[in-house]
This record gives sequence, structure tokens and C-alpha cells, in this order.
Amino acid sequence: MNNQNTAAKLNASTFDVEKIRADFPILQQHVNGKPLVYLDNAATAQKPKQVIETLDTYYREYNSNIHRGVHTLSQKATDAYESAREKVKTFLNANSSKEIIFTRGATEAINLVAQSFGRDTISVGDEIIITELEHHSNIVPWQLLCEQTGATLRYIPINDAGELILEEYEKLLNKKTSIVAVGHISNALGTINPIKTIIDKAHAVGAKVLIDGAQAVPHTKADVQELDCDFYVFSGHKLFGPTGIGVLYGKEALLDAMPPYQGGGDMIQTVSMTKSTFNALPHKFEAGTPHIAGVIGLGAAIDYVNAIDIDVTAQYENELLDYANEQAAQITDLNFVGTAQNKTSILSFTLGRIHPHDIGTILDGEGVAIRAGHHCAMPVMERFEIPATARASFAFYNTREEVDALIQAIDKCIMVFG
Repeated sequence: MNNQNTAAKLNASTFDVEKIRADFPILQQHVNGKPLVYLDNAATAQKPKQVIETLDTYYREYNSNIHRGVHTLSQKATDAYESAREKVKTFLNANSSKEIIFTRGATEAINLVAQSFGRDTISVGDEIIITELEHHSNIVPWQLLCEQTGATLRYIPINDAGELILEEYEKLLNKKTSIVAVGHISNALGTINPIKTIIDKAHAVGAKVLIDGAQAVPHTKADVQELDCDFYVFSGHKLFGPTGIGVLYGKEALLDAMPPYQGGGDMIQTVSMTKSTFNALPHKFEAGTPHIAGVIGLGAAIDYVNAIDIDVTAQYENELLDYANEQAAQITDLNFVGTAQNKTSILSFTLGRIHPHDIGTILDGEGVAIRAGHHCAMPVMERFEIPATARASFAFYNTREEVDALIQAIDKCIMVFG
């Protein structure tokens, strides 16, 4: 074990989770008469009071539109909005704030790339590569693009552990490959994909690469310059920030050459009845009044994550997942779905013949919130020949006692269904 990992291990062992939990008001409540055990973080993470208070302050003290006003409130809102862009730039280690585009979420960011970059560069005979692990938001936009352009969509298969088969990826790559779009971490299984290798191999054949980081940024650092990805996307609500806000990072030269995704206010330079000219980056892709509060709240969420050290929280989460796996392995009827060697934060499982929706309902009665279904990853379910899984997903505010509550609730589920 190297020194850096040793330090992380030591810090994680003294990680004050109770102090962290005090920052999250929603965790203090009871559900169905039981203390809330929130294990649905892969769907959306809870918000610390620092983010909630930032949103409240914006609406109470300087609610105003941005970029257009000369009055004090507008200037203050604009400064806070653009300050958040700088925070995202630093968080991703982007080269310039011009490379940071605010969207409604990772889904819109992927659609923006598909419809602006994709439709401008893809044609009949070109190929796009994604994987069997993807969330629907990183499948459907590419299917639509292929229908529009005549391009062909290819899939990197996964093995029984839920890991990408890189040998098959290498076989798919060729001079026709134009775009490779891959999730950094699987939302359904927790698999951490070898995205640096994937990016380098794609670039070797001249393809551009989009990384869906929605599941990754709460759990690991994403350095876009080190990765050398062409696009990287994530959503604020999984990063302990507001819903309805997301980020598209793109290399400046690529974004500069792309046509606007939507037309309207703020993305224009001039408008006449016959012609419009467009604003410079990043505003060219931010038509209309944006989710100002959401952007400012996202900045506060990034401040919060930076303050507690993502390396330490990631180690803590890994130890928590290891403990959950050890406890769950003792349940005879429980079957793990997704056993990749390199994974994080997600325990996805089936339980004999009990439908995952029934599991979720029984667990909710015990105050344990999990996700049950296909997790917007139906190709994953098809690969494992199951309709759905029950998924417990962890964040740094979860505890071993909550894992114990999960296991006890699963035991009760088995008792109820015999």
C-alpha cells in the first residue's frame, strides 16, 4: 500500500460521520416510525444545510436575473453565478471557464453534445460506441442521432461481474468510429470503468470521447485535463446540490466550433428580422434565463465536498460497501448483481423469487429507502436476464448501523414472503 492510500485509510478510520450527518437536516427524521435510513443516493443525494441556506439567501436577498441588469441585485446574482462556474472549472480542472456549460442535468448535457456536435459531424457510415452498462440518458440520445444521420451504434459488452470486456472494445474500434460515450461509474452496478484506457484507445483512431460522470463526481476526483476526455458531464443533484442543474465540460475548440443547441435570450450577440449572431462561450449554449439558484447552490455543494476531502470520503464509502457486502453475503437467498473488482458505493441484488418492488416496499416500512427497478439501465437487466434489482447506494453520511438496519429489513422481507 502506498503512502497516499495509507493516509486515506487512517483518515477514513477517524472520519467523523456523525458530525457530517448533522449537516443534513433530512437525515434527522423518522419514516414509518423508524429512523430514516437513506440508501438511494445513486438516484439523488441529500443536501447539506450549507446548500439549503445558500439557496434561501439567494431568494431572500438578491433574487434577480443575470447578465442583463445594471442594478445591484442583478450584479450580485451575476457574480455569484459566474463564481460558481469558476468553482466547477477548478473542480474538474478544466483549462478555462469557457469550457463549463450549465445545463438542466447530465441528460441535457449529453443531448446537447449529440445534437450539436453529433449532427454537425456524424454522417452515414460513421459509428458510435457506447456500452451495455449505460444509463438510458447515455443510450437514447445516441440512438436518436443514429436515426437522424444513418450512423451505426455499437455496444461494448460486459462480463458476468458487470465489467467491460476491453478486448471486445478494441475489436469495435476502427477508422469509422466517431464518438465513444461511456459512463465513468455504472449507476446500476457501481462498476468503475477504466475510462483513461478507453479514452486513449478512442483517440488513437481519431474518435472523440464523452464521459458520463453523473455517478462518479460524488465519489472520486475527475480531472478532465489528465483524462484528456473531449466532453464530461454530471448532474448537481447527485453531488449534494440542487435538482435541475448540470454541467457540460467540453474542450474549448470543440465547443467553439459547435452550433448552438437552443436559441433565445443571452445566447445571442445580435438579432434582426433576417439574421442572428451568437454569443461567445460559454453563453452560446445557455439560452434563456438559467437555473440561477441551482447554479449558485451547485457552487455551494462543491465548496462542501471540497471542505471534507473527497479522497477521505471515498475511502470511507469503500469501507462501508465492504461491510455491507460482508453482511449481505450471509443471507442465503441474496444474489449480488454486479461484482466488479473495481466498484464503489452500490449494492445491487435480487432476493430469491421476491420481486424487487416488494423488497423496496417492505424495506420502506422499516424506514429504509432503497431503489427498486431497472434503474434506467434496462440493457444491464437484459444482460443478467432479470427484470429488476433492489439497489442500496451509499454516501459518506451513511453508517455501519444503517447497513445493519438494511440487513435486518431484508431479513424481515424474507420472513414476510416465507
